[in-house]
Amino acid sequence: MRSPPRSTAADRYPGSVLLLEFTIEPFHEGNPGPHVRAAVDAAEALGVTVEFGPFGSSCTVPEAQVAEVSGAVVAAAFANGASHVSLHAERLNIERMATGAGE
Repeated sequence: MRSPPRSTAADRYPGSVLLLEFTIEPFHEGNPGPHVRAAVDAAEALGVTVEFGPFGSSCTVPEAQVAEVSGAVVAAAFANGASHVSLHAERLNIERMATGAGE
């Protein structure tokens, strides 16, 4: 039985894609708190898959959706008790991602 073809970032996001990385404080090791969970949930509600990490989270977002996802993350974090939100956005090279060459 053949496996289905693997989906690449280029397949999922035609056009320009950005990597959004966000860190939400206060930070509680092992217990992200409602301010963090709400921000992740807000991004995921917009159809974005968030990679949840111990010191921050990240997701890839089509350029057309960057403002919407960023705004939702920040708004949800502050509405649920965040004291600080750091957001970093970086344009990804989709052609290199599609070939597995990385950045």
